[in-house]
Amino acid sequence: MNDYKIFCMCLHNHHLQNLKKLGYTPVGLGKNNFSNEWVRDNTKTNISHKNKYYGEYTFYYWFWKNILNEIKDGTWIGFSGYRYHWSQKSELKSEEISGLIDKDNFENYILKKIPNKWKNYDVILGEKIPVNNWKFSKILKHAKKKFLLNPSYFIKKNQNIKLHFDVFHGDGYLDKAITTLDPKERKDFTDYINKNYSFNRENLFFCKSNKLLKKYFNSIFNWLEACESFFGFDLEGYAKTRIYAFLAERYLSYWFNKYSKPLEWPIFFFDTNKDKIQLK
Repeated sequence: MNDYKIFCMCLHNHHLQNLKKLGYTPVGLGKNNFSNEWVRDNTKTNISHKNKYYGEYTFYYWFWKNILNEIKDGTWIGFSGYRYHWSQKSELKSEEISGLIDKDNFENYILKKIPNKWKNYDVILGEKIPVNNWKFSKILKHAKKKFLLNPSYFIKKNQNIKLHFDVFHGDGYLDKAITTLDPKERKDFTDYINKNYSFNRENLFFCKSNKLLKKYFNSIFNWLEACESFFGFDLEGYAKTRIYAFLAERYLSYWFNKYSKPLEWPIFFFDTNKDKIQLK
């Protein structure tokens, strides 16, 4: 199986020993103190000052600009975080795995090597999140006015990615952002958000093609920079402050499904900040 490198993005130094035992490369984001064993997104060529708004994409930018060219093509390059983890098994759905995890069995589920099932793929994306499963309580809390003004939204086939984004991250924000997108992507991405009812989760992925990675990073960062002219950085509330990361999450799903044939793989939730674990 191919060589691999897994970069795990964290906000606190206490994860270091566990990451070393897993064979992951520890990545420190944000302004907290980290030992010199961590890769940091605030060195060399970087946009670390945007981390509050871009999330993991400040590291993706650092990775693209500073070390991607040093990694042998064909190496599996993967990204994970301290709350979202790649499963070593594909038999269970992401939510099913998350429901089974505790600090005692965490190590039995987290990915430690590249599965044989990946050998015919260049890209691995997180299992899709459905957005057309609105509960009545969620509609009342977040979207009552929008649904009442357009009752067709009560029909599942009209509950697309665009509706979900409008409700949770700003009505019309996605449409506005798309106007700044490269014209060759604009129509296809518009079709994607209007015709699809799920997207690949968590802004995490694996890829073993350096050429593909460079094309993706060039496309996404050109778009996010263009979006800054609309949204800027005077943003309040999690859903608005992280607008660039949420835009990127939908675009990642669109772009890799358009330009590659990805395999979907479970990603489970387990907050290793709250539930501190010590791997053996």
